[in-house]
Amino acid sequence: MPQTMIEKILARHTGDEVEPGRVIWLDLDVRTARDFGGANVVKHLEREYPEDPVADPARTFFTFDCVVPANTIPYANNQQICREFARRHGIRVFDVDMGIGSHVVIEQGLAVPGCTLVGTDSHLNILGAVGAFGQGMGDQDIAFTFKTGKTWFEVPRSIRVRVKGRLDEPLSAKDLNLAILGQIGSTGGLGHSMEFYGEAIEGLSLAGRITLASMATEMGAVVALIPPGEEVAEYCGKRAGRRVEPVVADEDAEYAEEIDVDIRGLRPLVARPGAPHDVVEAASVKGVRIDSAFFGSCTNGRLEDFEVAASILEGRRVAPHVMAKVVPATREVYGQLLGRGLLEMFYDAGVIVSNPGCGGCASGQIGMTGRGEVQISTSNRNFRGKQGAGDTYLASPATVAASALAGEIASP
Repeated sequence: MPQTMIEKILARHTGDEVEPGRVIWLDLDVRTARDFGGANVVKHLEREYPEDPVADPARTFFTFDCVVPANTIPYANNQQICREFARRHGIRVFDVDMGIGSHVVIEQGLAVPGCTLVGTDSHLNILGAVGAFGQGMGDQDIAFTFKTGKTWFEVPRSIRVRVKGRLDEPLSAKDLNLAILGQIGSTGGLGHSMEFYGEAIEGLSLAGRITLASMATEMGAVVALIPPGEEVAEYCGKRAGRRVEPVVADEDAEYAEEIDVDIRGLRPLVARPGAPHDVVEAASVKGVRIDSAFFGSCTNGRLEDFEVAASILEGRRVAPHVMAKVVPATREVYGQLLGRGLLEMFYDAGVIVSNPGCGGCASGQIGMTGRGEVQISTSNRNFRGKQGAGDTYLASPATVAASALAGEIASP
């Protein structure tokens, strides 16, 4: 039978028959736990499987990214619980200096096209950016995967999204993401695997693909899969130290739904506070005073994102009343900012630069808002309370940079 991308990936990792709605036992190439939830994973393992808790240490990892370095005693304790467990069982820890786990596994060659990877991160489906299956799960489920290297999974139906038009500057993958969210809403992909096609998709860099795939969760989707092109396959193969074979859907595969998204004439967009799918043109909320601006998160934390912001901020300073903040996704990205002189440029522009990590999506980290504060952010969620007690608008790096300079929401 012809198969979609998700069906092909799952079929290669199970001995069961793969068809939508069927529950299968899925073999996992990689299993991870982050500092959020990781200590609970350890507790479950030590209680349920005290003698032999880890099936394959070489495929098992901890990634610390939520509160890094720990700034509370509970987080410091949780991270140390994971470290000590990892030492006893020969597990590698990507510690507080490394950055966002979903990005680190791509950089480290652990997530490659066609692979399966699970962890305690609700945005682990970001791995669809390289045509891989990533999935966030609860701590009990992840403990089971550490022990067995498997999990049960219901094969999802697939949606094919065809994007018509191209992305021309100052538009970016974030504007595309918001355009899709604005059209289909927060439940448009509910329970489905989404596949993306079109000229704009093919032209996306790896950073742009990461941005698009990172908001599958906000669409309600299981995963957003993007067919890997040569550039992505070459990057992943180089990082993994081996040849990788992209998985692509059969031409006559069946989809539960097909959605057309027309971005011709698209203008810069923002999502208004409270809902990532409450999307309007940036120009329509022009003049809304902001107190802070945030560049970073798993959605827009790559070098390319910061280069866009730098191209607008260079030689200028953010508005005097605005606190602008940069948080690179990973240590590698931080090094790139350092090597290219962007750290100095951000400093001169009046921007605060922090160490790699999730930033304001985690409580207590740079990018949180206070009551009454209005922030414009490149992150992927703006639910009430998610990034603090204030109001957060979501936008692209270009729109955030233009707004930081103006001191109010502005279109680039």
